[in-house]
Amino acid sequence: MDNHEIMCAIESILFVSGEPVKTSRLAAVLEVEEADIELAATSLRDMFSYDRRGIRLVRLEDSLQLCSSPEFSEYIRLALETRKPPQLSQPALEVLAITAYFQPVTRVYIEQVRGVDSAYTLGILLDKGFIEACGRLAVPGRPILYRTTHEFLKTFGLETLSQLPELPQLESHGDEREGIQNAILELRARENPEKDA
Repeated sequence: MDNHEIMCAIESILFVSGEPVKTSRLAAVLEVEEADIELAATSLRDMFSYDRRGIRLVRLEDSLQLCSSPEFSEYIRLALETRKPPQLSQPALEVLAITAYFQPVTRVYIEQVRGVDSAYTLGILLDKGFIEACGRLAVPGRPILYRTTHEFLKTFGLETLSQLPELPQLESHGDEREGIQNAILELRARENPEKDA
């Protein structure tokens, strides 16, 4: 397959999927190297951007997904008559920031950093798909570990967790709350309540 055929195949697969698809899966299906997928995906993303198309190709860690262009979100909302979803509350952003920066984390760890019960807020973030359970800690009681999801990356306009702003150096392990406040401000600025449809 040449680069153009790979681009067309990727576009078709991602369009029909509607969900992120791993680049390794695309390479296996198309019987090409992952490097060929990366090259074609970059070309496709650049083409969509250059032509100011209504869709964008986004990378979410090791996966690719087609999404609508953010500049057309208002038209999409009006056409589909959907309401603008509310922004996340301050407690939800706190839990999300702690999870994003220190993952995988337990509920107890989140509560130690925040100083308040966070079970309800964790439930909200699980329901919204921003975090997910990813195993259990090997200690008595085996508490559940949580991490962020592709939905978190997509909503906050990140390709990988490495794009999160750096936390300031902390004096001790117990001072996470100070750095988290700046992280929350950054997440609030990135939060896209009219996320890609």
